[in-house]
Amino acid sequence: MASIPPSDSGSEIRIRKMSVRGAAALAMASQFGAFAIQFAASVILARFFIGPDELGLFTIAFSFVSLLAVLQEFGINRFIAGERDLSDETIRTAFTVSLAISWAIAALCFLLAWPAAAFYAIPGLLPLLLIIAASYFFVPLATVPMALLQRDLDFRSNTVIEIGVVLANAAVAIVLAWRGWGPLALAWGAFAQQVARAALSQWRVGGRLPVPPRLAGALPVLRFGGFSTVLSALSQTGARLPELLIGRLLDTVAVGLFARAWGLAAQLRLLVSGGLATVFYPAFARARDAGEDLGAHYERVAASVTAITWPAMAGLAACSIPIIGMLYGERWLGAARPLEWIAMSQILFIALPLHVELPILLNRMRPLLWRFSLDTAVSVVLLAVAATISLEAAAASRVAYGLAWLAIHAPFLHHVVGFRWRALARVWALSALATGAAVLPVWLSYQVWDTPSDAGFGQIALAVVAGIALWLAILRQTRHPAYAEMHLLSAGALGRLGMGRMVPAPR
Repeated sequence: MASIPPSDSGSEIRIRKMSVRGAAALAMASQFGAFAIQFAASVILARFFIGPDELGLFTIAFSFVSLLAVLQEFGINRFIAGERDLSDETIRTAFTVSLAISWAIAALCFLLAWPAAAFYAIPGLLPLLLIIAASYFFVPLATVPMALLQRDLDFRSNTVIEIGVVLANAAVAIVLAWRGWGPLALAWGAFAQQVARAALSQWRVGGRLPVPPRLAGALPVLRFGGFSTVLSALSQTGARLPELLIGRLLDTVAVGLFARAWGLAAQLRLLVSGGLATVFYPAFARARDAGEDLGAHYERVAASVTAITWPAMAGLAACSIPIIGMLYGERWLGAARPLEWIAMSQILFIALPLHVELPILLNRMRPLLWRFSLDTAVSVVLLAVAATISLEAAAASRVAYGLAWLAIHAPFLHHVVGFRWRALARVWALSALATGAAVLPVWLSYQVWDTPSDAGFGQIALAVVAGIALWLAILRQTRHPAYAEMHLLSAGALGRLGMGRMVPAPR
């Protein structure tokens, strides 16, 4: 991945480059492990225990609580990761503020469970709301420890935590579902995940708590947290409102199908590039403190993210029908068409990485706030209209929203970071070319072999392998900036195993 040196010292630059690349590699390994566990658990649950209606019921409860619980974070993690001078007193103050606000929000979520259940009037919704709300009492115990680990680029600890929490969720959910608990199994799995995150993060930082509590110097934390919370609330509204609106305008089966499609796309995106934001935020903070030009760094980050994530999303869209059928069974095939639209929409959102983190880091939160307000309004209007038509129309509205989102945020990010339009356009063009090459074998297989509804594992596997080979060839032949970064990562990994000479030098 792209590297960001912190100073003008040649030796320090080399050390930091490897540090950031190593952190990126660990973050990707963490995401891969978490994805593998979540993916396997979702397949087991969907095939044997949980139907679309039960997943839809859980999704409504989880989305409602998450929409409120996003206020818990209060921007504490970004405050700690980006603060120039962080003392123990400041950490204790931030932790105290985090606990006070988070527990108040968790109590509010718990109390609002009853009116929310009455609003939807769906049997079985109330206990799900109560369990999920109770889990958020554990969230603030992990917020500051996780932020401290990210600030120090300690992604070994991050890997341990992320793998541990998804294991806890998967184990509890599968065991309880096997025992016939239905959607309650998913709720208790979410509860176990928050407990595990708090326990593991506290262990990795040595049991750090704000003892005694400290509120002196809380004003900067509150000021930063206020803006960050509004941004997070708008972002969460855009993320969770589709499931809540579909649940109200359609039914729980439609919610379950949409959640399956959205979840699969989100899991793949997290697998490919989800951990990189936690690496690059503190890395950009160091580059900012060193007074460096961030534009060139951003262009390299965008190149790496789009070169890897765009083909993954395009491939998911192209293989949506056989993937859903092979993994989850015929009763989930209704999620295939929504998955196509959702995966295509992700390509638009991935085009501008770190669109929230960098304006916050560079103290441009006010203009970011109104742009978030605008794009959230666009999302709500498009979705409300589309959901009255059909589930597929609701999914297709995400592509229209993605185009509007790109038009709203791209000029602002250019002004904040200072990337060159020509350089970013070239990155997008090269990544699009590589993406087309990656999905070409899949499309050709549908023309000469079986159609998507009849395609088997062998056909899809061969097409994917051929697509990966073409993708790598295009990256190399076009001298895509991401290819050199991938070469350095692979050479470093193989070098530790004594096989560094096996990696050919980039052209």
